[in-house]
Amino acid sequence: MMDTIVFDTLLLALETGAVPVPEEGPILVLNAEPGAWLGQLPRDRLVCRTSQKPAYDALKAAGFTVLEPGSVDVPEAMLTIVVPPRQRDYARALYARALMAAPEGGYLLASLPNTLGGKTAEKTLAEIAGDAGSLSKHKCRAFWTVKHASLVNEDLVQAWIEADLPREIEPGLWSRPGLFSWDRIDPGSELLADSVPEYTKGIGIDIGAGTGFLSREILSHCANVERMDLYEADYRALFCQEQTMAPFGERCTIKWADALKDLPRATYDFALMNPPFHTGRADNSALGKAFIRAASLTLKPSGTLWLVANRHLPYEAELSACFRSHEMLEDEDGYKIIRAEKPKRQK
Repeated sequence: MMDTIVFDTLLLALETGAVPVPEEGPILVLNAEPGAWLGQLPRDRLVCRTSQKPAYDALKAAGFTVLEPGSVDVPEAMLTIVVPPRQRDYARALYARALMAAPEGGYLLASLPNTLGGKTAEKTLAEIAGDAGSLSKHKCRAFWTVKHASLVNEDLVQAWIEADLPREIEPGLWSRPGLFSWDRIDPGSELLADSVPEYTKGIGIDIGAGTGFLSREILSHCANVERMDLYEADYRALFCQEQTMAPFGERCTIKWADALKDLPRATYDFALMNPPFHTGRADNSALGKAFIRAASLTLKPSGTLWLVANRHLPYEAELSACFRSHEMLEDEDGYKIIRAEKPKRQK
């Protein structure tokens, strides 16, 4: 999640009139994040789009109009607000798609902290649009452009869109920019996959499944695993998972879900996860701890959790609170592999 001062700076561009708020028609928000900042805009004309299930659910619950994540068409809007994602190629593609969808004379507006490349992002937007403006406050930069078709670098727009498309990063493993460790196999996940014994059996859950690498490895090497269910919050990952998991047919299912709310209770024999430890751009071990709690609730009473984490992350107390026993199996190259068994039932 972005810091609130980023949105304060973005709103300043609207309040000062540097970027006009259109008097009618939709206002499009791409990669939308819920928050008080949206309440400063005309609610009845906001149209939000996000690929993140937690944000999608929160926006819907707050009464905003939210496009389905797989929708191709977006409404033509004289103002499009882009919440920039962290990964460069994904961000470039989002700017490019927003620019192509905008009508002549339409505004694109975004904001970033200076420490996370606000000035560079302004230059990036100018590269495809021909020009950009900006203002700075709170050590953040709001930047914008106006769509003039004659100035748009269409070749660069197309190149940036294509750079965001799903592709094989190794035979049979699909990914795309913006996913975790999108262009290589994460060494922690690889270590975890190697640690799960081949005699593992039953039905497993991959919590925060990403590209599907862990589930692929389990189904490839554990013949007695009946099925893997992949749960992932980022809709953009689902196509990649479908391609990666295609050889396994009915031995897997793929679900767009919020791991902290949408997992079934007491269902699985074992769980795998490489939990996220950041919220947006900030380290946040609380998120990983919440994943551990979610895993304990979705496992059967005899279930096992296999977890990989960076060595410094303080998960042991949470594991003790949620499981009857846990053991560190590996401590290698900055990662720890932990097996936790028999979840405690929460009263």
